[in-house]
Amino acid sequence: MTRRPAGKSIGKRAAIVTAAALVATGTFAAGVSTAGPERSAKPSKKQVTTLFDKWNAALQTGDPETVADLYADDAVLLPTLSNKIRTDRAGIVDYFEHFLQKKPVGKKVETVVNVLDGNSAIDTGVYEFTLTDPKTGKKSATKARYTYEYEKRDGEWKIVNHHSSAMPEG
Repeated sequence: MTRRPAGKSIGKRAAIVTAAALVATGTFAAGVSTAGPERSAKPSKKQVTTLFDKWNAALQTGDPETVADLYADDAVLLPTLSNKIRTDRAGIVDYFEHFLQKKPVGKKVETVVNVLDGNSAIDTGVYEFTLTDPKTGKKSATKARYTYEYEKRDGEWKIVNHHSSAMPEG
């Protein structure tokens, strides 16, 4: 029987033990990393509905940048008074530059909130806007269907999808 030098046998065993430890650590670390980001507690439906109040208050500032700040960078806006889909901040600001000239004041008529998890929720329903004609000063009311999809990003609720369309009955 040929004997191996002690150093080589210990070296191989150490390499195997080290490799096993690394695999075990890697498996544990992978398990931790696949758990995903820390989840927030689910917001109440009332907390979600107050996000509309924040958006409506932003409209009252008359500043399209302030309104656009409530949207995520990759948000999609399908607005009521434009046929153009807005998919970036510049497009969202552009829409609100025109819409805010009508001094809109919104109120919800009917709302359904679906809290998906601690970081996402959908608020959908019907709202009504009082609009002022910039030329004549005459006020009119318009009802529309809406959907806001919200996501919590970096601890802040952002609109990621906003769809609004006039009621088909007029």
